[in-house]
Amino acid sequence: MRVFNFSPGPSALPLPVLEKAAIEMTDTNGTGQSVMEMSHRSKDFKPIIEKTESLLRELMGIPANYKVLFLQGGASLQFSMVPLNLAAGDAPGKGKKAAYIDTGIWSDKAIKEGAKYAAVEVRASSKDKAYSYIPAAPQPQADDAYYHITLNNTIVGTKWDKIPDTGSVPLVSDISSCILSEPIDVSRFGILYAGAQKNLGPAGTTVVIIREDLIRKTPDWVPVMLRYDTHAAEGSMYNTPPCYGIYMIGLVLEWIKNSGGAEAIAGINRDKAGMFYNYLETSKMFYSPVEKQYRSLMNIPFITKEQDEAKKTELESRFVKEAAAAGLVNLAGHRLVGGMRASIYNAMPVDGVKALISFMEKFES
Repeated sequence: MRVFNFSPGPSALPLPVLEKAAIEMTDTNGTGQSVMEMSHRSKDFKPIIEKTESLLRELMGIPANYKVLFLQGGASLQFSMVPLNLAAGDAPGKGKKAAYIDTGIWSDKAIKEGAKYAAVEVRASSKDKAYSYIPAAPQPQADDAYYHITLNNTIVGTKWDKIPDTGSVPLVSDISSCILSEPIDVSRFGILYAGAQKNLGPAGTTVVIIREDLIRKTPDWVPVMLRYDTHAAEGSMYNTPPCYGIYMIGLVLEWIKNSGGAEAIAGINRDKAGMFYNYLETSKMFYSPVEKQYRSLMNIPFITKEQDEAKKTELESRFVKEAAAAGLVNLAGHRLVGGMRASIYNAMPVDGVKALISFMEKFES
């Protein structure tokens, strides 16, 4: 029996995608072999990666002067690659100035990693209120190498309601947990990056969308695998790319296109999130700790109103356990913040959200 999987990642994949992948597991496109067996430089794999890139460009409206790279290492590796490529100095620790906005645990990780290679300045933070809101974004400074934000904060359940205007300073964003959840103006950014395992496909592939003028020659001390020019010059094939992951992303993109594209998917996501937030607003047991203006469409943390900490922990643990027994899995909050969290990415059907609300009503009563 298929469960409703509310995992923040690796997350649920659309059932039609899994079914097509199963059919093609041993024979893809009439080649008599699995994608997992193909040489990445073969005539059989070339149309797969080209189709995946073409679909991504179409669905996101990616301008022609941007490169699409399929890399590895997750968004976490991009915490290093961004400063190494945009702000690295003649030696480690002597980088250019870079602006960051701190809106959650993943932002904090990006800041700490970036500080190893760039002169990082945290211009604003919402840590003072447990990251329950998005702070105002100050204007960039003329000598900033780039300006970094995390568009959707997976753990704390916030998202930017307005994209900051950074003028000539390249805006860089981690969009791992919101890519293709709604339309986005790619031209507002210098670099967008996303781990695939939330909204695009299985874990193991990272998508980087980078404006061509930002693909520069970096200092010689920067490792070859951590240079955007390395991968751009070789069409993401400097070394063996995550072939099967790229194939799976292609299938997910086909599913999104057949579902009406990013705008249609966004409408469904707004309905799902609205339905769940409306329930939390009326519940006598559960509530959302996030300020309304900044609530994520993709990741919805919620906690009980129990004031006694020991009883609260016991109650929330019981909820997660009983929900799993009812086929609603992976609802525990992140280990660093506790509580519960429902990640309702593109692949989560409306029926899954309805089933969760129904269970919560029964649990509450």
